[in-house]
Formats: sequence, structure tokens, C-alpha cells
Amino acid sequence: MAGFGRFDGLCRNTSSYPWCNLFYRQLQRVDPNALTGVSKDTNTAPVGIVPRCGIPRTGAGGSLGNIANIVVCALSFWLVVGLLFRCNRRKAAVGRSEFRTFLILYLISLPLQLLTTGSFLKQGSMALVVFTAFHAGAVVALFWGLLANAIVATQVVDDGTLVVMILLYAFSVISFGGTVYISLDVALGVTTTVGGPSSPPSAIRSIPLFVLTSIWPALSALIFIIIMSHITVNVLNERRPMVLYVFTTISFILAQLVWFLLGPVICLGSASKVDGSFIATLLETICVWLLYMAWKSITEDAWDNV
Repeated sequence: MAGFGRFDGLCRNTSSYPWCNLFYRQLQRVDPNALTGVSKDTNTAPVGIVPRCGIPRTGAGGSLGNIANIVVCALSFWLVVGLLFRCNRRKAAVGRSEFRTFLILYLISLPLQLLTTGSFLKQGSMALVVFTAFHAGAVVALFWGLLANAIVATQVVDDGTLVVMILLYAFSVISFGGTVYISLDVALGVTTTVGGPSSPPSAIRSIPLFVLTSIWPALSALIFIIIMSHITVNVLNERRPMVLYVFTTISFILAQLVWFLLGPVICLGSASKVDGSFIATLLETICVWLLYMAWKSITEDAWDNV
């Protein structure tokens, strides 16, 4: 367990890993000598902590920043806006309000991702720390929204009721606010309980942040797929939505593999022009689109023909 919650390997080997922005500020406070190489100059430093390969800050030596991911985030934003419009038209569909909330949370996460991985803001700046904390909170709330959709699909509770929506929004706010607090504490060290410096500082370790940003999303996605597979196959006896959920799972896994494994390879191969983050974002957006199509496929025949 000594290595559990450590971010040093992730921040060195994963290009454009946003949570490293929090630890950059932490190291500035407790061990600035650890910021060497490309991370030494805050005016040009890429996302990461002395990364194997990183995209320099926008404007540094003519750098356009993480331009590929910026474009994909912008296109994904408008795609999700379109999905929201189509979702709102399906007035009688089961879980419409809950799925709409999930789409809104993903929509919010996209501009935040653009800011935290796009190499726009100066490393160590308060603005980058705050936006990164908001991004982390949005991701945690997003996966709570995903899990809530699976719970509603079981029909254990009636969808769209006041009680359900209050609980959905309450847990979204709690998960968002709690994650933002922990993230800011990691970066700024307001308390010693959560935001105390790592030991040693170079380990850049935070078990709460690791659980929230790595374990929780993976666990939520797994539970969602298990529940929806049971409902689709055993309860509804539908095959087409199950195929869509299978492709959703494949896209999600591929997104993580590209981000964590291929990112540095793409970055080095492009001479620090692009990395794997834009492919990961594209695959994640495809996941959201597939989730919409699966949800639509389950509800359209029984409720409407939109």
C-alpha cells in the first residue's frame, strides 16, 4: 500500500494528466527544487511534473498548446448540446431528467478539460489550480450522475420525481464540492489532514484524490454496465441496446489506454505538438453518444417515436 495514491509515475509518464496541476503548486510550496527540466520555468512548463514529453504552454516558442484536444473538446461540446436538445424532446422517456443531468455534467467538464490540459494557463498559477479543482469535481459528479441513471433504470425508484431529483442534485453538489475542497487542499495545503505535503515530496501522493479521480470513475462505470446489462438482457430481453453498451465499454477502455499508454508515444512522435488526450476525449465523447443511443433504444418503443 506504500505506493497507493502516488501520482509521481502518472505525472511523469502520462501526457496532459490534469491533476498534476495540483501537485505542481504543492511542490512549489514544499520542494521547488523538484521542479526541474521542462517543469522548471513556469512560463513554458507543460502539464505534468518533469514529464517524459509535454506540450509547452501556449505562445512559448510559437507553441499552439494542446491544439488537437482543444478542437476535439469544442466539437464534443456542440455534439453534447445537440444530444441535450434531442433528449429534451423525448418528453415521456423513462429517466429523461436523470440522463439530461448526466449530459449537462459532461458538457460542463469539457471546457474545464480544455482549460486544464490545453496549456493555456501558467503552471502554478491560482487560476489553473482553481480550474483543475473544478474539473476534478465535475468528473466525480459526472460519474455519480452515470451511476444514478443505472439506479433509476432499475425502477426501484420512480424517475423524475421531486425526491429523486433532489437526491440526484444533492449528491452531485456534495461530490463536486467535496472533491473541489480536497483538490484545493492538495494544491494549497490549507490543512495537514488532506493537503499535507507528500512524504517524500517527490512522491506527490494523495489517497483521497486518487480514489476520487481514478478508483471512483472506474468503479461507477463497472457498476453501471453490470446493472444495465442485467436490465437490458434479463428484464427487457433486448439485444441491440446490449450491443451499444458493449461498444460503450470498449470505447471507455480504449480511451484510458490511449491516455495512459499512447499519450507519451504520440507526444514524442509529434515533437511535443499533440498527445493522446485528443483521441481519449474523442473516444469518451463517443461513449456518451453511445449511451444516449442505448438509452433511446430502450425507451423509444415503449414511450414515443422521437
